[in-house]
Amino acid sequence: MSQVPAKELEKKLYIYIDGTPYWVLDVKFASPTARGASTMAKARVRNLLTGAILDKTFSTTEKFDLADVEKIPVVFLYASGDEYCFMDNSTYEQFSISAAKLGEQRFYLKENFEAQALKLNGSVVSLELPVYVELAVTETDPGLKGATAQGRSLKNAKLETGIEVQVPSYIEIGDKVRVNTETGEVSGRA
Repeated sequence: MSQVPAKELEKKLYIYIDGTPYWVLDVKFASPTARGASTMAKARVRNLLTGAILDKTFSTTEKFDLADVEKIPVVFLYASGDEYCFMDNSTYEQFSISAAKLGEQRFYLKENFEAQALKLNGSVVSLELPVYVELAVTETDPGLKGATAQGRSLKNAKLETGIEVQVPSYIEIGDKVRVNTETGEVSGRA
């Protein structure tokens, strides 16, 4: 199994920390001001088995084993209670992932949505979503008169999957917006 030092950590890397597989969501490096102190790596990671997101700090001399994660194209079919059903695009096999394991990712799923399933040791453990998804606005306050795309005022809106976000004041019910799946922020009309 190959290893990567903490100083080479980067986004979208799959590593083992204390025997548990994690997906690196973000990483920053900080140089302490004290003499003799070493540079630290601050990483935001998602546990592939539970979906929990943690903030971890490492010395840049630490090393991590790389997790052998296989990505397979899947389509979201439907949700039934707390289970979300998907189909593998190559084998047409269906499988489910619990709402608890998906976490916030479940708010970006709608029928026929394509994503990547992450397989570890032959089992699906998580999903990798595209950076942006397009979702329709189902509830929001009326737009302000004279609001334009250059305006910076925001209002609350509920999207077709149930997620609540901040949208520009010119967005109306029925409009489709582009939502960043990593930050939950709206980047404008789709």
